[in-house]
Amino acid sequence: MIHRWAIAILLLTLAACSGKATGSAVNASPQALTEIRLPMGYIPNVQYAAFYVADAKGFYEEAGLKINFDYSPETDGVALVGANELQFALVSGEQVPLARAQGLPVVYVMAWWHDYPVAVAALQERGIRAPEDLKGKKVGIPGLYGASYVGFRALLSAANLKETDVTLDSIGFNQVEALVTGQEDAVVIYANNEPIQLARRGYPVDVIRVADYVQLASNGLITNETTIAQNPDLVRRMVQATLRGINYALTNPDEAFAICAQYVEGLTEADQPTQREILEATMAFWKAEKLGYSDMQAWENMQKVLLEMGMLSQPLDLNQVFTNQFVAQK
Repeated sequence: MIHRWAIAILLLTLAACSGKATGSAVNASPQALTEIRLPMGYIPNVQYAAFYVADAKGFYEEAGLKINFDYSPETDGVALVGANELQFALVSGEQVPLARAQGLPVVYVMAWWHDYPVAVAALQERGIRAPEDLKGKKVGIPGLYGASYVGFRALLSAANLKETDVTLDSIGFNQVEALVTGQEDAVVIYANNEPIQLARRGYPVDVIRVADYVQLASNGLITNETTIAQNPDLVRRMVQATLRGINYALTNPDEAFAICAQYVEGLTEADQPTQREILEATMAFWKAEKLGYSDMQAWENMQKVLLEMGMLSQPLDLNQVFTNQFVAQK
């Protein structure tokens, strides 16, 4: 009897252990999510509201993903994705053809911004209201690199001006102070940011938007050829979950801003009205008839600018630069 009792206890114990293991597997399902380290290219900011929404509302989790936001520089993200050390990164459109020209097999798989955000701002008293008005002017720019430089050169081209027709100063990200102190006649900025800051400080400005003169491929999500070939479903899930975040944020801007406070330190402090206005201005750049789609003309225009600047030595096969296949899938 003792022997049978011991066997019964042993069987009950094994059954209990088996049930616990099964329960643990269910409870541990979040650990089975595919972790994605996503380089953002900038500091935590309301402009990333779509991604914060997709995370907070569980859209990524429903797609089997866990996103770790990484605010390292844009160029780092391009290099890591190009080397297949990471699967995804957020970059400005010009970075993709430039990377591919250097042999990095990155591919743009989802448009996040549909208008190029770079612009030139000048105090209204300066009378600089169109690209041709920049001739002979002193213009401050963060540096001779990246989206700001590409966008500015596109504006000059729209007015048949050359870089030598202006005095271009590299001033870092000090555009607001450089403008209001008279250090520069105009500054290269992001249309969703500095004009709002200037207006709130009592400095009305004229803004010359690149997007009003030429359509360029803008900010979006990249992956690489290896990930597309070996794990297309991962790309599809990442793109579709992010598109859900973009759409939800556009439809629910107040909730999107509230969610941003969970990710952006200090957002609920004194600058909250300014940041709320910046979010609204940012969302205007996301809107499109078809969220996520890239337009071939935008890439052709971008390549033309890069060739004129000498940043590309020869044209690329743009069909390898971007794809809409994962935007179209459900």
